[in-house]
Parts: sequence; C-alpha cells; structure tokens
Amino acid sequence: MAKLAMTTADHKLVSDAVAAAEAHSAGEIVTIVTPRSDAYHDVTLIWSALVAFLALSALEIAPGFYLSLVERLLGLWGHEWTPRSVLAVALTFAALKFGGMYLLMRFTPLGLCLTPRFVRNARVRARALTCFRVGAESRTSGRTGVLIYVSLDEHHAEIIADAAIASKVAPETWGHAMKAMLDPLRAGQIAQGMAAAVAEVGKVLAEHFPRSDDDTNELPDRLIEV
Repeated sequence: MAKLAMTTADHKLVSDAVAAAEAHSAGEIVTIVTPRSDAYHDVTLIWSALVAFLALSALEIAPGFYLSLVERLLGLWGHEWTPRSVLAVALTFAALKFGGMYLLMRFTPLGLCLTPRFVRNARVRARALTCFRVGAESRTSGRTGVLIYVSLDEHHAEIIADAAIASKVAPETWGHAMKAMLDPLRAGQIAQGMAAAVAEVGKVLAEHFPRSDDDTNELPDRLIEV
C-alpha cells in the first residue's frame, strides 16, 4: 500500500496554491489525497472462492495423486479411504486454498494487481464523487466547487466540478490540469502534483468564474488526507 508522506511544508504548498487560485475566481477548490479508495473485499472473496473451486476441481480430476500425497504427509500408508474421509480432505483442501488466497489478496500488492483496472477506476470515481458531495458540492452559492482527488494505490486521479462549472466547461478541459498533476505524482512528488493541478484548475475558474469583490471562500484552503 502507498504511504502518505505529507509534511507540513507539503500542506502549505498546496494550501498556498489553492489560496492563489481562489484569489482570482469565485470557485472553491478542495484537494484530497488518499492511500486507497476501496478495500476491495468483494474482489478478494471472488478470487479466494475461485482458487478454492479450482482446488476442488484438481482433486476431482486426479484424486489418486492428492490422496496419496495426503497419505505421505500424514504417514497414513495403505489408508483405506471412506467417502467421509475423502470429503473431509476435500473441504480441508478447499478451506486452506481459500484462506491462503484471502491472505495474499489482503496483505500484498497482489490484490490490486488482480483487481481489473476498470473496477479500480470505478471505485476511485465513486469515492471521489462521495467526497465531492460531502466536501464541495453546493457549498458555494454559485455551485462552483471543484474537487481534485488522488488515490495513490490505484494510481488514479479525478477532477470533479460542481453543476455551474460543468455546464460551461467541457470535461476534456481538465486534461491540462490532469497532465500537470500526473507527471510529478509519477516522480513521487504528491504535493507538487496537487499544487500544479490547482494552478491549472484556477486558470479555468478565473476565466469562466472571475472573483467578485463581495465573494468569500467557504471552504478551507488545505490538503485533506483520508
């Protein structure tokens, strides 16, 4: 799992970038960085069940080989197998395979590797939308909030805009902000990437939603770690 290593200086860098961007627009920018967007329990269970099923299938295909292996491991030379004892071996074999795969999926990067990318991207998007609704959506009178969300383990980022912005700014417009963010992120410079994205988002907001004299920011200018 990716580790957050955000220092006080990192938080200040992003906060300063947000403050600078909001100084020229009526928009509110929220930045969130998280190690992982989902626990993927369902994916873990699916893979564990699949491995257990394959283990049972292997036992059914070559029962003699596996039963003789059990005999050698337990010292049961010439053991007479009954239906009950065969079933016990099958259940034990399946349980061990299920448990072993479950642990592998939970405690190593294997879990993310075996999770399809479209599933990871969908979970990041869903978590980003949830954070947006809680932290930015409808928090401004003009509905001009923007969320910049980074999920480190999934290597995925999202930029989500409130209703007023989405009605005027095409989704592809955020491509410059995304590129500006991803290059530093690949180099492990999380705060620098977020600050670069904030600057690009600020340009878009300043163009379409310039700041008025009586505008006040309602959201804190800070980087949120979840």
